[in-house]
Amino acid sequence: MSEELLSLPVPPVPPGGSGVAWLRSSVVRFSNGQEHTRRRALTTRLLDGVDATTLDELATALGLPGAMGDIARIAPCYQPHEPVTAEADAAVERLARSHDEVTAARIGLLVQAWAATNALAYHLTSGNPAPPVPITRRATETGTIEVSLAAHPFGHGPHACPGRTLATKIAKNMAFHAMHHREDPLVLPNAWDYASAVALHAAGFTAIGTTSLGVAAAHGLPDGMGLAGDQAIALARLLTTLPCPVTVDLESGFGRSPEEVAELVSGLGVAGVNLEDGRPHGLAAPQDQAKLIRAVKDRAPGVFLNARIDTHWQGIALHETEERARRYVDAGADGIFVAGLTEPAGIERLAPLAPLNVLAQNRTPAELGNLGVKRVSTGSLLFRAALRHTVAAAEAVRDGEPAPASFSYDQVQDLISRGTRSDAG
Repeated sequence: MSEELLSLPVPPVPPGGSGVAWLRSSVVRFSNGQEHTRRRALTTRLLDGVDATTLDELATALGLPGAMGDIARIAPCYQPHEPVTAEADAAVERLARSHDEVTAARIGLLVQAWAATNALAYHLTSGNPAPPVPITRRATETGTIEVSLAAHPFGHGPHACPGRTLATKIAKNMAFHAMHHREDPLVLPNAWDYASAVALHAAGFTAIGTTSLGVAAAHGLPDGMGLAGDQAIALARLLTTLPCPVTVDLESGFGRSPEEVAELVSGLGVAGVNLEDGRPHGLAAPQDQAKLIRAVKDRAPGVFLNARIDTHWQGIALHETEERARRYVDAGADGIFVAGLTEPAGIERLAPLAPLNVLAQNRTPAELGNLGVKRVSTGSLLFRAALRHTVAAAEAVRDGEPAPASFSYDQVQDLISRGTRSDAG
């Protein structure tokens, strides 16, 4: 029924010569018929080829760099049923160098992106499955009605959002950043394939990571040698359909140059990446790793870059860990990940530098949070546990003993079915 209602025309808006009234009367969002068809084609052309990881990047791509402050003033007044402020009218006029449909389309796209991405990012951060915009309005013979968007978060029919994929990606980026700045640390489980990822999301985890050991071992390859790049990238692309932020372990970039890694990260569509300074035969020079980090952040500023520092794996003193952390943060890293760090004093020393990620350990997430930790990853733990559980189940069958508890066939089918229908995208 909602699909039929969403195919109805939108309520008409009166013409306007300036400010918000002009914007409303000139955009595809509030038009019907041939006017809508023409404006829809224009909007689609403006979005064609745009690949942004932040709203600021989107504004620049649409020819309105630095516009987001004004867009935030316009957005609360954009809908026809909302009152217009003088500030919103002035903001429209600052952005409208000329009052034509192209200019209106650029501003309208940014206003709708601002509203949708902020609402969706808030929902993703809290794990709320509700659509970013709960209702829309349609015109009937008897008047205007409200239509729920619960089944169609980005609309349906002629007025479906043309920037759905881009808005979802940016919102996931925003949400993942926000998850690292809360009082309680983000508990991040690490998956090794699609099924493990959707099962973890269904269990209530608001973000999913990948484990390089799990991905490599599942394909018969050793971890940390840069050999599982194709497999890690293929999984990353698959997991972007999940209705939650996903961060992927790219090891040290799989032997690619900084520029190649930056281009890869920009095109993956994930909300975060791990890049480590460990190499198959030692540690990278900190200046080289900083160059890699800077290249990625310049190309994909909205993607959360977690800089893994492998000094503790190799028994190197804390002061070098701190020096590397400072250098990586200065290069643009959004967070630091010190694998093997367990001492409270070391955690407290590094935590003020940037959102600190540690591996799951004997301390609870709350205890680690009290030390300043902002993210607790399971690393390869879940993959190793699944491998052990697999062997235990096979041994039980062989030995005539009860097999350990497991998901049913139908449960797995249901997980995969729900997982491929992203509520967010």
